Amino acid sequence: MSAPEDMTLPAKSSLPELDGAGLETLYREMLLIRRVEELAAKAYTQRKILGFCHLYIGQESVAVGAAASTKDDYWIAAYREHGHAMAKGVPANEMMAELFGRATGSSKGYGGSMHIFDKKHRFMGGWGIVGGHVPLANGVGWAIRQRKENRVCVCYFGDGAMHQGAFFEALCLAQLYKLPCVFICENNYYAMGTPLHRQSAVTELAERAKGVGMLSESFEGFDVEIVRERVARAADFARAGNGPVLLEIKTYRHRGHSMSDPAKYRPKGELEEKKLLDPLRISAARLTEDFGYTDAQMEAIREDIYTEAQAAWDFAESSPEADASKLYEYIYAPDGGQ
Repeated sequence: MSAPEDMTLPAKSSLPELDGAGLETLYREMLLIRRVEELAAKAYTQRKILGFCHLYIGQESVAVGAAASTKDDYWIAAYREHGHAMAKGVPANEMMAELFGRATGSSKGYGGSMHIFDKKHRFMGGWGIVGGHVPLANGVGWAIRQRKENRVCVCYFGDGAMHQGAFFEALCLAQLYKLPCVFICENNYYAMGTPLHRQSAVTELAERAKGVGMLSESFEGFDVEIVRERVARAADFARAGNGPVLLEIKTYRHRGHSMSDPAKYRPKGELEEKKLLDPLRISAARLTEDFGYTDAQMEAIREDIYTEAQAAWDFAESSPEADASKLYEYIYAPDGGQ
């Protein structure tokens, strides 16, 4: 079965054209994620953050671009979710406090790096099992339909997750029931340390959607403006009741799979080449070259963001540790199911 020939994504999204102020906002959001992640790396080396820690450095344009059209929707992500949480609206203070295991964190300090969660911002959590969270997006999509909400569920996962059985089953059911879901594969070309060509015979991963008759697109996501527009088209399509969409957004992580990974498996020169496509570099160049931002203005933006990121560190460090006596209070629903 293939997608009906008359079903295509919109040629243009419902978003307004992006001006200089709008791009500055996106740039600030990406820069804040970058700086908070850099501080998280520092904190990890100082053992202020324990356990696993997967950084989003290099991929900021995907989450920030997607948030432009889905800020009020539901998101669910895997364990490299710090950037997604912040792009969705989770404050840097609460995100950093969660990494530190503090009571002021978004999950009260009990979730840590891989389990950021924020009900208020409809961020339905980071999940640690590779591909295991993709079916959960179907549950969220079903709930959206039952509640008659004008929303979609955006589900993020990596290229490695696309080889899991749970992924294929989720796509099959999402298309069968025409659920309002946008599945986003952040293809950073490595499943932990295994390059894409060694993990999959099909390297154009968006092609996987054809097996269930789902619409899909594949594009490079280094430019936040491109991501903003392309994700918005998919969200408009799904929100209108046309069914789910699979997007393969090609990106690149600048760090290893996790903080314990030195990433020595990369070919020589690859990282330096990909850094030429750094999302921050692309947006900064457009602000200065196309919108006339001066060096002084760009430096002022950086100072503002660095100050905000440091304040998040200070907030986390000064917050009380999670209360161990309440650890099991959040495992089961209270009596009566309320």
